[in-house]
Amino acid sequence: MKNGSDGDSEVPRTLPGTNREVIQIDPATLHVPPSRLQGADPAKLARQIAKYGKSIDAIPPLEAVRGKDGKLRINDGVTRATRVAKLIPGQTVPVEVIQTLPNLEVAKYPTIKDVLP
Repeated sequence: MKNGSDGDSEVPRTLPGTNREVIQIDPATLHVPPSRLQGADPAKLARQIAKYGKSIDAIPPLEAVRGKDGKLRINDGVTRATRVAKLIPGQTVPVEVIQTLPNLEVAKYPTIKDVLP
C-alpha cells in the first residue's frame, strides 16, 4: 500500500506504554530534517546499499515528527529512507511518530524524493 506523509496511512498502531504511533509510509514522501537538506550521506548510503541492498527485513522504524498539515519530517533514518526510496520505489516502511507539532512548517524542507541521488 502506498502512503503519503499527509497523514494518510494504514491504521496506526500505538506502542505499548506510550502515545507514539507506528505507521507504514512510502519514505520518498517524508521530509528531511534541517541538518540533512542535501539528503543522505553518500558514503553511508553506499555502505547500507552494499550491506542490505533491497532488503527491508527487520528494518528499524524511522523516527519522525508530525508537523503542520500532518506532514512528516524524519528525525532519525534519512539514510534508510533514501535506500528504500531509491532501490524499491513505492515500498512502505515503518515510521514511529514521536511527536506532533501542529505549528511546525515541515513542507519547507525537501522530501526524500527531492534529494534522491
